[in-house]
Amino acid sequence: MILSMTGFGEAQACEGGVSYRAEIRSVNNRYFKASIKLPDHLQRFEVEIDKLLRAKLGRGSISYSLRVKDDNAPAAYEINESGLKRYVARLEQVAAGHKTAQIDLASLLELPGICEPVEMDESVLAAQLKMVTSLTNEAIKKLVDMRRVEGQALEKDLAQHCSLIRDRVAQVAERAPSVVEEYHKKLRQRVSQLMEAANLTLDQDALIREVAIFAERCDVNEEISRLLSHLDQFAELCASKEEAGRKLDFLAQEMLREANTIGSKASDAQIARHVVEVKAAIDRIKEQVQNVE
Repeated sequence: MILSMTGFGEAQACEGGVSYRAEIRSVNNRYFKASIKLPDHLQRFEVEIDKLLRAKLGRGSISYSLRVKDDNAPAAYEINESGLKRYVARLEQVAAGHKTAQIDLASLLELPGICEPVEMDESVLAAQLKMVTSLTNEAIKKLVDMRRVEGQALEKDLAQHCSLIRDRVAQVAERAPSVVEEYHKKLRQRVSQLMEAANLTLDQDALIREVAIFAERCDVNEEISRLLSHLDQFAELCASKEEAGRKLDFLAQEMLREANTIGSKASDAQIARHVVEVKAAIDRIKEQVQNVE
């Protein structure tokens, strides 16, 4: 069963007065690309989070965000009082010549080096990492479940397009022998008219050679066989458990190549109409497989 690359998963929990919420969103991408946003004090664990995502999500653009709120912490940041005093002293000198100037302490807290995150104990960090890992795995599972549901819809749509292609290819295979027969009749009739007007005798061997050359030139049996083989492989990949997106995309390219060859070789209006429908279905398949993991 194929998986879509589009999905969403979230998980949240609260332990010891600390609340956590992990969210994962994914959209299609040719490769795996992760964007991870963590609180400052957990930035060191970005590599671990990335490994979790890579292990369970084959490819796609992954957006991961984690929010942590610690109600037990006395303050989220420590204030560098000595640095703040130096800023204030300097600003007071500047403001001395401007009676209307005011110093906003809240704005000063945003200056570099004034607010610094509280250093957490390693044991606390380890406990938080354990919780984050658990939540991340839960969010990944929910995302994969959504990807699976989306994949079922994709698989159904792809199967319909493949069925249409099989039907049109069968009609091409049925029509192809008639093309040579009709060409033979038209050529014989035309040549006979010309020979009769010129009072000449028709060379049957030359006529047979010409028809044989035409039959060889417009023979599409090999292309039809390869196209049907690609469709069989396509169905097998859709039913397998492996990541099939790239292979399905390759097969779609190959199917389009065979369809183009059939269209260029078959000199017949009916076959041309069938080929147009086949190529349209393959184009829709190519669009859909871009979202298959």
